[in-house]
Amino acid sequence: MTQAEALSILKTGANVFLTGEPGSGKTHTVNAFITWLRSCGIEPSVTAATGIAATHVSGMTLHSWSGIGIQDALSPADIDRIASHESVARRITKAKLLIIDEISMLSASTFEAADAVCREVRRDTRPFGGLTLILVGDFFQLPPVSRGADAAFAFTSETWRALNPITCYLTEQYRQDDDVFLSVLSAIREGCVEELQYEVLMRRQVTDGPPADAPRLFSHNADVDRLNAEALAALPGASRKFLMRSSGKETLVEALKRGCLSPEVLEVKEGARAMFTKNSPQGKFVNGTLGTVVGFAPGSALPIVETSTGRTVEAEPMEWQIEENGKVRATVTQVPLRLAYAMTVHKSQGLSMDAAVIDLSRAFEYGQGYVALSRVRRLDGLHLLGMNQRALEVHPQIREQDFSFRQASETAAETFAALPRAELEGLQKQFVKAFGGAWPKEGFATPASKGRIRMDGGLPGRLAETLQTVRDTKDLKEAARARGLAVSTILRHLEELNELGQLARADFEHLFTDRRGLHEIREAFRQEPGDTLSPVFHALGGKYSFETIRLARLLRS
Repeated sequence: MTQAEALSILKTGANVFLTGEPGSGKTHTVNAFITWLRSCGIEPSVTAATGIAATHVSGMTLHSWSGIGIQDALSPADIDRIASHESVARRITKAKLLIIDEISMLSASTFEAADAVCREVRRDTRPFGGLTLILVGDFFQLPPVSRGADAAFAFTSETWRALNPITCYLTEQYRQDDDVFLSVLSAIREGCVEELQYEVLMRRQVTDGPPADAPRLFSHNADVDRLNAEALAALPGASRKFLMRSSGKETLVEALKRGCLSPEVLEVKEGARAMFTKNSPQGKFVNGTLGTVVGFAPGSALPIVETSTGRTVEAEPMEWQIEENGKVRATVTQVPLRLAYAMTVHKSQGLSMDAAVIDLSRAFEYGQGYVALSRVRRLDGLHLLGMNQRALEVHPQIREQDFSFRQASETAAETFAALPRAELEGLQKQFVKAFGGAWPKEGFATPASKGRIRMDGGLPGRLAETLQTVRDTKDLKEAARARGLAVSTILRHLEELNELGQLARADFEHLFTDRRGLHEIREAFRQEPGDTLSPVFHALGGKYSFETIRLARLLRS
């Protein structure tokens, strides 16, 4: 099934299980669906099984959202206590559609516990109290997180059977384009690694020392912490530290910190290997871009990173947020970097890497080797330090279930393809109306479109709302108050709009009331190479805030 076909099914409001191999675009598709929902005026509840996955979708963990915390089994008294918690009850009552990302890492008992709380709060005996559920993930990847032994997969639960979600199995590949490497990954997934595939991997085993500029993936945290600390200490010169800033409810902030790939205290030196941990709105880097710290910007002292493609980027602080009902509930701000000498396989989920040095000699989980290997785009970027037998194993129960998932997806694709376009659109409009939304005008992938989803003809709902708010308010602070967002977030939205070609000077020029200051900042930009903020801030002696300079930078675009 293509991404566009899956999106058209998601738009009908059915319960859906969205799955596919690594690199098939699961996160891309669900983010496109979220954007479409918001363009219709429908706010989804976005959650994930882990904190790291939650940061990829600007949501919170299902455990926090449902109030179950670390518990994976609830007594009737537990359910009653959680359901009577005011904030949890309000959140669940107001919800209409619940998205759970990385469903493979959620145990059946935890899935059923969240279901029980939702049914109790909503006074509805249907699964999750009648909420529409979108379950996203690949069961071939890391297994459920559980304090006990061998937790059952979510699809084995009574709740899953009652939901009976439509399976949308994405079959196109956007990460790897190396046929030989894809055949090896497919063999691991199918549990039939033969001598030929094994030999292909063994030819990638490091013999003369691993490349120094590629990150290493390990199965255990202790190896990662040791290698990063040793590598940084070996570099000459003094290190610089960057502290994470935060705002919002303490429990949500802590969840963001745990899930953020950038550390709470980032320590780097000139010459340090680093990896970006977030996508740049301007397209300067993506989550996983590798580089070397080549210096620190005058004035701001922010790291300057030369990427592996030779591009020089000043690593300006960025935000990770938890959004709920269209409002930002918690924010952490940090330089979007982490040391790139080593990281765990667990934290690599969701990343795409040009190269990696992978040690699977101590792999201990089903799927751990598969996840690590599938992070790399091409075989020539793979450098193996070691590999045990477990590294090539996936859970036998998943191999059996995968056939059923693929069959169900093919049936769904055929069924929806047979529907007349008008009938399919009618189902989608009925869903939007039932959820209190309004049908969007234009700009999103239509049900008839094929292949990878494109959204370049329309605006995501959050950007459209910010644009209208900016037009209607007199300054940045007023716009931020009206949207319930930080000033920096408003500016980030404007920068995204500018990149999309959807921002005109007339939309926001009135926000800059200091015309003399605007002229002074624009002159400073003319004198400084590039479009980074720090040289201008320094040249003007700190006379203007970074927010003011960012706004002026937009006006010179």
